[in-house]
Amino acid sequence: MSNNSALEFATENGARFVDELKALLRIPSVSTSPEHKDDVRRAAEFVAAELKRIGMDHVRLIETDGHPLVYADHLHAVGKPTVLCYGHYDVQPAEPLEEWISPPFEPTERDGNLYARGAVDDKGQMWMHVKALESLLTAHGGVLPANVRVIVEGEEEVGGEGIAAFVKEHGDALQSDVALVSDTEMFAPGLPTLCVGLRGMIYTEIEVRGARTDLHSGMYGGAAPNPFFALTQIIAQLKDADGRILIPHFADELQAPTEDELKAWKSLPFDEEHYRETEVGSSDLTGEPGFSVLERTWARPTLEVHGMPGGFIGAGAKTVIPAKAVAKVSMRLVPDMMPQKSFERFRDYVLSLVPKGVSVEVRLIHSGDPIVISTDNPYVRAATDAMQSVFGKDTVFVRSGGSIPIVGDFERHLKIPTLMMGFGLPDDNLHAPNEKFHLQNFHDGIQSIIRFFQNVA
Repeated sequence: MSNNSALEFATENGARFVDELKALLRIPSVSTSPEHKDDVRRAAEFVAAELKRIGMDHVRLIETDGHPLVYADHLHAVGKPTVLCYGHYDVQPAEPLEEWISPPFEPTERDGNLYARGAVDDKGQMWMHVKALESLLTAHGGVLPANVRVIVEGEEEVGGEGIAAFVKEHGDALQSDVALVSDTEMFAPGLPTLCVGLRGMIYTEIEVRGARTDLHSGMYGGAAPNPFFALTQIIAQLKDADGRILIPHFADELQAPTEDELKAWKSLPFDEEHYRETEVGSSDLTGEPGFSVLERTWARPTLEVHGMPGGFIGAGAKTVIPAKAVAKVSMRLVPDMMPQKSFERFRDYVLSLVPKGVSVEVRLIHSGDPIVISTDNPYVRAATDAMQSVFGKDTVFVRSGGSIPIVGDFERHLKIPTLMMGFGLPDDNLHAPNEKFHLQNFHDGIQSIIRFFQNVA
């Protein structure tokens, strides 16, 4: 059959593909919540069942210390390269629920978009891989043009420890020539994009302890240490008013983007005021002076506070001095900053700031390496040609401010490059209420991935 047969099959079955995705999106596979453990497994079983139905081989769940991995392969294309397709079926919590226009786990179509938690991150984009494989298998009599392995995890949103351990210990089971990841976004609508750089991450907790137990502020206020004040005093010394990180030697190994990269970024269709108003929604943008927004979000390290659980937060009043307070703090890293060394510098600096009367513990929750991918390989050309034929425009190369730890694991343990060919949009509300996936991008993504496999072969 012709190469167009798979593309035609995908077009004819597009509505069914969306309905199947909706069924997957209805499963609240929130990996961080123990109460959703069964739902997470149900999502894994859903993906495995579909991979088996479409004709993939050796489909199975691989148990980890956390949520299971889903594996499948199809290795009958003798002499052809092997592509490792990666995705994740777990999702972020949906809270705050009151900010969703439609329920987060009842997928709803509005204005050409599909709204649901996980719609774009990453169930919808992972489903594009599955549907591209189905289209190729069906159109070509159960044969794929290239060899394919599939690995789908259920812990990406909580650090990806299970798949990291599997890749490190059983990398031979995933040996391939290139990895394909669709968990990133296009720079602008209709503009095909390959992400060639990711920031790394260290996610930490700072715990401050004062008295042995909670104390009455009327009886002890003025004499007893307050862990929240101690915590805020520490946090206030981590960055200055301009957003510069104050941790000594924190960015000593920082690798700046090349002049060619900076020139390419300046040519991208980016409107800072539109970004501020429609994506950020704040009165002003902040950050280090002397760097553009794209530099600050793609190529500079960051330090952010995500939450400060502790004390009394219920309705009404309770005059308590809490015995402890916690802050969740993360840092994004850029090449060549290494997570362990960065954490040690952060920890040592925090411990140097401890006010009297309290003790402090700094914990590393999870981490991931920063990475920049070389664009000088045939798989990049296969991807750019595929997207150019679908979108009718040249592909642009960008970096992402986010982190996908598995990309570093693939490079370190499998010694293979990763193609980050994503089809989300900047306003898709990843990790936020009203997450969406533009349905045309879903369909164009499937077409692009079909053409990619054909080009690889």
